[in-house]
Amino acid sequence: MGLFNRKSNESAVATATLPVDPALAALTGDYTIDPAHSSIGFTVRHAMVTNVRGTFGEHEGALKLDGANPASSSASIDVKIASVDTGIGDRDGHLRSGDFFDAEQFPLMSFRSTQAEQLGGDMYRITGDLTIKDVTKPLSIDLEFNGTATDVYGNERVGFEGSAEILRSAWGLTWNAALETGGVMVSDKVKLNFDISAIKNAA
Repeated sequence: MGLFNRKSNESAVATATLPVDPALAALTGDYTIDPAHSSIGFTVRHAMVTNVRGTFGEHEGALKLDGANPASSSASIDVKIASVDTGIGDRDGHLRSGDFFDAEQFPLMSFRSTQAEQLGGDMYRITGDLTIKDVTKPLSIDLEFNGTATDVYGNERVGFEGSAEILRSAWGLTWNAALETGGVMVSDKVKLNFDISAIKNAA
């Protein structure tokens, strides 16, 4: 099921005349991301030999899905940096410090979409602007649409999960330490992970 603009070799005029999928049209509306049932996290290589995983416990965001004109669909999210949790208090404190995120001066990490497209089946790519600290750069996130459901409280939900890879140095996160055996303490490459459940807003 297509949620966003489909890739096509057809002309814009021909695409515009295609009938709207009724199931897709039924998803049209504004959605609020449910933080209690969503997860935003990261994975980064530590000391060249293992991975450290973390999450951001506090975040909020919104989706706008337009079934009649999927290209106008959009997504936005704000993440509270101070909510970072890797399971180790001292490490979390270091991540909040000026060596990394400087959470006191830059309390939010934000994403604002600028484009969305279908890659095939239920796979999509959302492109937008990711801001960390005072740096904004483009980011593409590959997502799988997990479908829709009405929960026991009558809420209409949509679900997505996906990931993206960034080089943290591009956003000014450059702290590191050299290892005696060669290499560095923290890799530059970071994998971002998203598991999103969003509730349709009341009309």
